[in-house]
Amino acid sequence: MLYVRLLVLSTMLFIIAIGCQQKDDIIDEIDEEEVVVVVEEPIDDTYILPQIDLNNWKVTLPIGNPTEVKPPEILNYATNEVLKPFFYNDSVNGALVFYTYPGASTANSSYSRTELREQMIPGSNNTNWTFKQGGKMKGSLSMSEITKDADGDYHRVIIMQIHGRLTNSQRDLIGQKDNNAPPMLKIYWTDGKVRVKTKILKDLNASDTEILETDAWGDDDGYTFEENVGFKKFTLEIKVTEGKMEVILNDTESVVYDDIHIQKWGVFENYFKAGNYLVTKDAGAFSKVKYYDLSVIH
Repeated sequence: MLYVRLLVLSTMLFIIAIGCQQKDDIIDEIDEEEVVVVVEEPIDDTYILPQIDLNNWKVTLPIGNPTEVKPPEILNYATNEVLKPFFYNDSVNGALVFYTYPGASTANSSYSRTELREQMIPGSNNTNWTFKQGGKMKGSLSMSEITKDADGDYHRVIIMQIHGRLTNSQRDLIGQKDNNAPPMLKIYWTDGKVRVKTKILKDLNASDTEILETDAWGDDDGYTFEENVGFKKFTLEIKVTEGKMEVILNDTESVVYDDIHIQKWGVFENYFKAGNYLVTKDAGAFSKVKYYDLSVIH
């Protein structure tokens, strides 16, 4: 260490000694040389995650009988080998991608889906809500990719629902084998527009028992919002209170249902659904829906 210090000191004295004589030459050389400063940019490894809490959702897939994944397994969807092909992050745009194609369907449907089903108690379907209790679901989403039919029209996709459910006592009363009830609300992406379909009671004088039957309910004429959302990001909000249901698109257009049919519907339990329910069995068909955020309040 002593040798090194003496060597450095002698070098510095030598530079000082000649500094006065060569000062001008050194300055000229520095002025003429190009000085390059290299700044290494940090690697941008940031990513954006969707704003969706999956603790109160299970997902149905277009495979198996069909396959369902519920909490807590759904929380690890990014590493779940069963879920990864159908339910994955777009970390560039901060979205959760729902991918589906014609495949396995549920017992009461002909079509397949990659769709979330609300579970008020994680892992259980047995606790649900009524219109009297109310609820609100809001999500931001976009249609990412979708195939066309033989006529050149885009296939349809159900992107949100309110589905009815019988209590165990109601199920037993009408002798039904499961708790399924009709869906009160279906919201479609259809050819770039958002279309709403609801249920109406065929016979307003139906008894308390008859009203529980699926066949007691028919489809209304439907309502299509004016705005063409196409493949752009848009926001949907569903608000439910006793005897009233409202659907809002992009905080600008709204359709309200507060008639006798909604009032009669109060007999059922309900749960929210959201995702990608592809309404076709065409070979080669598929769709991808992106959800950026999704929330439910009761």
